[in-house]
Amino acid sequence: MSKPQRQSVPKPLDRNSVLAAAFELLREQGLAALSMRKLAERLSVRAPALYWHFADKGELLGLMAGAIYRDAREAVGPCGDGRAWLVEYGKALRSRLTREPDAAQLCAIAPPAREGAPASADAIAAPLTQRGFDRGAALTAIASVTSLALGWSTFEANGPMHHFLEGMIDFDRSFEAGLDALVKGL
Repeated sequence: MSKPQRQSVPKPLDRNSVLAAAFELLREQGLAALSMRKLAERLSVRAPALYWHFADKGELLGLMAGAIYRDAREAVGPCGDGRAWLVEYGKALRSRLTREPDAAQLCAIAPPAREGAPASADAIAAPLTQRGFDRGAALTAIASVTSLALGWSTFEANGPMHHFLEGMIDFDRSFEAGLDALVKGL
């Protein structure tokens, strides 16, 4: 008599496991292939199960972008002043955006979080308000550095343009020169 096979019990879904699977899919297949249906297949569930955790694909993309920005903020080590923090944040964000395919494009198109905008703004501004910036100046400075890193990463990811410029400029030095100029001007 053969032993009955035990069926594996699927791991319960939560936002973090869905986000992790979404990032895997992004890395493997790119942003164009990232769909709720494919994500559900990856997680061995039906697509409607994902809607218990995310209202729609836009919310999922927004949370993915938020995770990228948060990773960059958390990657910044101890910095003496706000301008040094901004430079390190810009470098960390560009590094995070270029580490996986389509991350810059994802951040460019993802809708912002629907809830908690004032609290989110306070959390985003905190590294600079703790270093003497007022909230408005902090948000402006972070938005400016974020825009530069996002734009530069998108520019760098453009295959034909990247190959055209590859022999003309050093991408790292050029980005850092622009970042330094931007931060000095704030």
